[in-house]
Amino acid sequence: MRKIVLYIAASLDGYIARPDDSIDWLEDKAYALEGEDYGYSEFTQTIDTTLMGHSTYKVILGFDTPFPLPTETNFVFSRSGGHADTAQVQFIDTDAVAFVQELKQQPGKAIWLMGGGQLNTLLLNARLIDEIILTYIPIVLGAGIPLFAAGAQETRLNVSSSKTYPNGFVQVRLNS
Repeated sequence: MRKIVLYIAASLDGYIARPDDSIDWLEDKAYALEGEDYGYSEFTQTIDTTLMGHSTYKVILGFDTPFPLPTETNFVFSRSGGHADTAQVQFIDTDAVAFVQELKQQPGKAIWLMGGGQLNTLLLNARLIDEIILTYIPIVLGAGIPLFAAGAQETRLNVSSSKTYPNGFVQVRLNS
């Protein structure tokens, strides 16, 4: 069975984006470490599929670059429907939990859950997230899109490892 990995960054107060979905704080040059990608390259070699909410997809489209994962199978979940699939993504407007349960049964590499908070919560509550790789950024935003939306159920996780970086980032690996 394939595993679902939530690989994501959050502020110290648990936000993954500002209230307007901006993630500009992740690109702060003050935090830059030459040649450091925080395990991203190694991680992306372990996946062949991504899952993201529609808001996360819109943020990715706003980057001034080509779609970042053109060789992976990318699913975008939307409650509103009516979206046309593109060369890079397939839109899913059916039950996300049932879709992901079936997807986990198919052959392939790990599946990257990219967010956002509502999709993270649905899959957490359904016990479908197998691993979380969470990088804390040393900033307090005060408001924003939380890592998990309201309604997240209490879930105990096991820390499998943690790593600190010279810029203050702390990356924690957790397993269900």
